[in-house]
Amino acid sequence: MSEPLLPFLVEPDQLEQVLGVDSLLVVDVSEESAYVQHHVPGAVNLPYRALIVANPPAMGLLPADGRLTEVFSYLGLTPDTHVVAYDNEGNAKAGRLLWTLDAVGHSRRSLLNGGLHAWVNEGHPAEQAANRPTSNAYTVTRNPDVIADKTFILDHLDAQDVKVLDVRTAKEFAGHDVRAGRGGHIPGAVNLDWMLALDRDRNLRLKPEAELREMLEAIGVTPDKEVIVHCQTHHRSAHTYAVLKALGYSRVRGYDGSWSDWGNDPDMPVET
Repeated sequence: MSEPLLPFLVEPDQLEQVLGVDSLLVVDVSEESAYVQHHVPGAVNLPYRALIVANPPAMGLLPADGRLTEVFSYLGLTPDTHVVAYDNEGNAKAGRLLWTLDAVGHSRRSLLNGGLHAWVNEGHPAEQAANRPTSNAYTVTRNPDVIADKTFILDHLDAQDVKVLDVRTAKEFAGHDVRAGRGGHIPGAVNLDWMLALDRDRNLRLKPEAELREMLEAIGVTPDKEVIVHCQTHHRSAHTYAVLKALGYSRVRGYDGSWSDWGNDPDMPVET
């Protein structure tokens, strides 16, 4: 298989240079109402709801392979397709798409740094007409190495080479803002609000690499560890997953049930 078309973290200038390449698929994970206002030329729209399923009280779960096969076949993916994801918010929805691609074994994927904010605010071309993908039968191959569940976390609570990174707000982490049956956090977890990785002065790009590494390493989230990221529903933490992948962290898992799963299960241990 040939080299990927683009690096994992791609700048708007880089993307503009390859628009129209046959193997490129640009996916806008914004709401359809935002997509039709303006989007990257050639981009197709994928509703965020296509990437999640609910099993209350656990929300934001990874859909079954059959559903994911339908989604990625609709998008027309082939093994050689290089997906560039973005949204019109802070790229958390785009991050969820990238994590899902990793979860089905599709390694050709990139995050548009800054998403639609950077693209539009920096004068890159945009269009309003909706683009419809050409469907293709795509085979999903589940990759368990990027997925965490309660059992996996419980089995690794005391592991020195595993770190649980909770990217909810400090109030949620401390149990002052309760959004489940119980407040607090997973024992031993560390906290870093996901929005601290966003550079508001550069159109919501990721902050500079050195700054991101310093923040993460200050709380013990180092590249030698296996990192499990979560929030409430693995929406915000999907962005953090993408941040870690952009920094070259090789062992990163997303806990899709996140606090909606853990915090609502009375059998799970909790710290405040």
